[in-house]
Amino acid sequence: MKRLSEYLFLGALGGTLYYSFEMIFRGFSHWSMFLLGGICLVFFAQQGIWTGWSAPLWKQVIWCAIFVTSCEFITGIFVNKIMHWNVWDYTDQPFQVMGQICLPFTIIFSGLCAVGILLSGYLLHFLYGEKMPEFHVL
Repeated sequence: MKRLSEYLFLGALGGTLYYSFEMIFRGFSHWSMFLLGGICLVFFAQQGIWTGWSAPLWKQVIWCAIFVTSCEFITGIFVNKIMHWNVWDYTDQPFQVMGQICLPFTIIFSGLCAVGILLSGYLLHFLYGEKMPEFHVL
């Protein structure tokens, strides 16, 4: 039950933060981005738990950036190509794949991943009594 509470809390927080981030920087968002943001923050915490928070931060950021970019691609195929909701289109960006992901946004998302990893680790510790994260760069 405790783990479910953690997942629901992190999912709601991640969704709210990502939806808000898009509203601030793009002026609009979509409910699917709330779900995607929630799933991503839960993953940030879960990968830390799997590794005991002992993996170097740069490795955690790479794992999470790959996860976020993969989820963005899958979500984009569904919401943009299958459902035709046109939530985003990266066709005008460099190094893009099918207009759903692109290198510049993967780099931006990696910075957000670092923040999300730190945030999820400390929140789980202080709110739920999980192991204190041991963040180190190398």
